[in-house]
Amino acid sequence: MSSKGPGWVDAFLEMMAVERAAARNTLTAYGKDLEDARAYLARSGHDLDDADAETIEAYFQDLGARGLSPATAARRRSAVRQFYRFVLGETWRTDDPSRRVAAPKAGRPLPKVLEREEIERLLAAAIAKDGAQGLRLSCIIELIYASGLRISELLALPLSALARDPAYLIVKGKGGKERLAPLNDAARTAVKAYLVERPAFFPKAAKDSPWLFPSRGASGRLTARRVGQLLEDAAIAAGIDREKVSPHVLRHAFATHLLEGGADLRVIQTLLGHADIATTQIYTHVAGEHLQHVVQTKHPLGRKKTPH
Repeated sequence: MSSKGPGWVDAFLEMMAVERAAARNTLTAYGKDLEDARAYLARSGHDLDDADAETIEAYFQDLGARGLSPATAARRRSAVRQFYRFVLGETWRTDDPSRRVAAPKAGRPLPKVLEREEIERLLAAAIAKDGAQGLRLSCIIELIYASGLRISELLALPLSALARDPAYLIVKGKGGKERLAPLNDAARTAVKAYLVERPAFFPKAAKDSPWLFPSRGASGRLTARRVGQLLEDAAIAAGIDREKVSPHVLRHAFATHLLEGGADLRVIQTLLGHADIATTQIYTHVAGEHLQHVVQTKHPLGRKKTPH
């Protein structure tokens, strides 16, 4: 079996890191996806460098037969396609064996969304927590809901980003791209209240921390997993299904509620840091379903008439 496959994969991942500024998690996912493809090809004595179109097509079909989620299967197909585009660009091969295989048309699941009233209940449950814990959690909720931050972006914020009560944040998102994220009065008030109690979360024996959300854990800052746990606890206290609440759901709520309020889709795309408007368009379906429900249940002519 050829030994060029591993070297080509390493070169591809290096290109993704250097030229496209791919995040570590993205690189890890690409690496695992390509290793999965190599493991399948190895059964027939092939590798990525010498596989033909029929073999790649068989691999893609195998992904569907395994019962993988549509998202996982689509991501692995995408990794292989991007790999071969890179190889073709480097002239290591003169053909792209993945080109002739059509991508499956899989429906994209609609994001979960919290209603405005549920956001208020979640905030009330957070504030009800004792002292510093409650102020920190309410600050986290307000920041994500006010600006649509990804949890990774929120937890990477340095203290300096909010030390002077700014009206907006400069956020470094995917691919190292920067964008402006607005802060409303509620978020700024929550930040001010939290900053007073922030020293309670400093690592042991530390007098300060560069992070907005420091922690006594090994990393020195709050983790996404811990935020998820805190949100679940608040959801239970608020009487909301805990499966419905997560940092990403708060980001979805930010986008959907803006759209329902009449915001332009292109503006929402910019605020969320989406590279492609197609990614943002998913919220039109969510908002559309919500508006349809409102008309059916609230409009006098939309309500079902009960027989006398």
